[in-house]
Amino acid sequence: MNKLILTTVAASIVLACETHQKKEPIIVNYPNTKKVDTVDHYFGTEVSDPYRWLEDDRSQETETWVNDQNKTTFNYLNNISFRSDLKNRLEKLWNYEKLGAPFKEGNYTYFYKNDGLQNQYVVYRNKENGEKEVFLDPNSFSEDGTTSLAGLSFSDDGSIAAYSISEGGSDWRKVIILETETRKIVEDTLVDIKFSGISWKGNEGFFYSSYDKPKGSELSAKTDQHKLYYHKLGTSQKDDELIFGGIPSEKHRYVGGYVTEDNRYLLVSASVSTSGNKLFIQDLTKANSTLIPIVDHTGSDTSLLGNLGTKLYLVTNLDAPNKKIVTVDASNPSIENWIDFIPETDHVLTASSGGGFFFTEYMVDAISKVYQYDYDGKKIREVQLPGVGSASGFGGKKEDKEFYFSFTNYNTPASSYKYNVASGEYELYWKPEIDFNPADYESNQVFYSSKDGTKIPMIITHKKGLDLNGKNPTILYGYGGFNISLTPSFSIINAVWMEQGGVYAVPNLRGGGEYGKKWHDAGTKLQKQNVFDDFIAAAEYLIANNYTSSDYLAIKGGSNGGLLVGAAMTQRPELMKVALPAVGVLDMLRYHTFTAGAGWAYDYGTAEDNEEMFQYLKNYSPVHNVKNGINYPATLITTGDHDDRVVPAHSFKFAAVLQENQAGHNPTLIRIETNAGHGAGTPVSKTIEQAADIFGFTLYNMGIQELPNQSVIKEIKG
Repeated sequence: MNKLILTTVAASIVLACETHQKKEPIIVNYPNTKKVDTVDHYFGTEVSDPYRWLEDDRSQETETWVNDQNKTTFNYLNNISFRSDLKNRLEKLWNYEKLGAPFKEGNYTYFYKNDGLQNQYVVYRNKENGEKEVFLDPNSFSEDGTTSLAGLSFSDDGSIAAYSISEGGSDWRKVIILETETRKIVEDTLVDIKFSGISWKGNEGFFYSSYDKPKGSELSAKTDQHKLYYHKLGTSQKDDELIFGGIPSEKHRYVGGYVTEDNRYLLVSASVSTSGNKLFIQDLTKANSTLIPIVDHTGSDTSLLGNLGTKLYLVTNLDAPNKKIVTVDASNPSIENWIDFIPETDHVLTASSGGGFFFTEYMVDAISKVYQYDYDGKKIREVQLPGVGSASGFGGKKEDKEFYFSFTNYNTPASSYKYNVASGEYELYWKPEIDFNPADYESNQVFYSSKDGTKIPMIITHKKGLDLNGKNPTILYGYGGFNISLTPSFSIINAVWMEQGGVYAVPNLRGGGEYGKKWHDAGTKLQKQNVFDDFIAAAEYLIANNYTSSDYLAIKGGSNGGLLVGAAMTQRPELMKVALPAVGVLDMLRYHTFTAGAGWAYDYGTAEDNEEMFQYLKNYSPVHNVKNGINYPATLITTGDHDDRVVPAHSFKFAAVLQENQAGHNPTLIRIETNAGHGAGTPVSKTIEQAADIFGFTLYNMGIQELPNQSVIKEIKG
């Protein structure tokens, strides 16, 4: 379908008004997208892939298609009169000072700060009672702000720092090493580093991880043999020592190394997928010591929490789906020698350490509860949090007397608190001065039944006094995968949505980590449909309870959440008015052939596993389930041309097949951000522009022609 005439209706100033007037139609001329005769064979079944050519991110043909699609999309967006008002409001609300918690390295205290609309946070420092100075300003890394600071790590004495940068949003990193006192670069830049931290061994050097550079496109070619290296200061990267990985018969897609705070041990984690890891330990104090296994299989997730001499404290979900803490001696650390330290509970555990104590955070229906323990396992206290929401940041070095934590929820901007480790008392360290009044809004948690009767929690946030008339613009946001938990947190973008009378709803779907490994596994492989059913049931709940209706409902999600949106809109296109899949995994038959996608097989399975898995994936894969003659919701697909995690070809192919088959008058557009990746490090300016475009598109396709909250807009213009 190459031409779409979209006839919209105008709502009056008040959303609830039922008087509509006709508007001039927006005419959309879709670019022609050629089709090829590529056919794949799976277990005797032929599957055509007519847009395979869009996978070639290096071809001029693909570049031309991207430019033509962007031109079409922005021609449409430019016709939405209030889009600029949304952008202005986002900029005004975003423009407040943001301050990170301070941390001490060597002779300096460092902190991150953003004056308001800076594209990237700046790293400042000061000596005790000294003047603050800029240490690193990522805004100077590139003219357009698309080169970001991706990591910063200091040697033990703080005299040397290694920081990583991302260019254009890519997951590939460069690492730059400098002398902190003079800020002079002291070595050649390390290159081609990916999915890596930087962990120092004293002041001598550090461990990092990477893949061999692919022979094809570095943005889309498969990378599935991760390796751990050691870089000794003063030597060339080509001479870096390979510590782990590189054995062709034993592939590990994710490998990481971590040195204990006392520099005694190196811990190495090795995984074949995003769930489950082997764990090894090496005694760095003994010459010629080797890595020995703590866990020699990938059937569980285990990591080091800390150590006290040779005593190791491990967090694991082995035989404990909600996780527990165990202890073991480093000289004989295998599983049979583990001793329970803090047993598993009914709630999912996240653990941290600092100040000579352990802190356990439990998710109780996605809400934080935090407890403090000593190294003998004695519970010292429950930390009484400032409210109901999400806490993070409980941790620091062993000698710290105080550290900082943050607290937030959906209608409260994150504030920082200084915590006294000995007394358990804390005081407000920093609170944002933002033009938003949380007291005007409310968040309520509800529980609803999914298709199979499973109870799913959902938090619904909106202005107080909301009229449940079924006409409230609503964004239903979800993820549901990879053991990731969606906990309450404030977003400026969502605040602007709610200012305009919008409802923001977030269900905690199966596939996530809110209720532990069982909850995660219930949304993986041959149970992935549970996630989509949970999401669809959330939409039905919102409609049944008159928060909204199908005419005012938008569904939104990114990455695995983009898959969620793609599956929901192809399975139940009549349920929502707008669909907003971002950087989505949308071709489920080929996702594992790009970059590190094969590592996602724990959640998805692959089409090559067996015929049952192939058929299951094919039956929900968004690219393969767009049918001709269906009226799909108004769709704005978003992606980045440098996304080398979920390659943009997923989004390109989904847009092409939707444009070909859309039967109704709803637009099907794709917005492709140039010089941008999967999301991390995206400049503030680009984030604001994209949010304004998404909200403008969403409200316009709900029939709204003038923003409901004009008082906010008039204040800006005045």
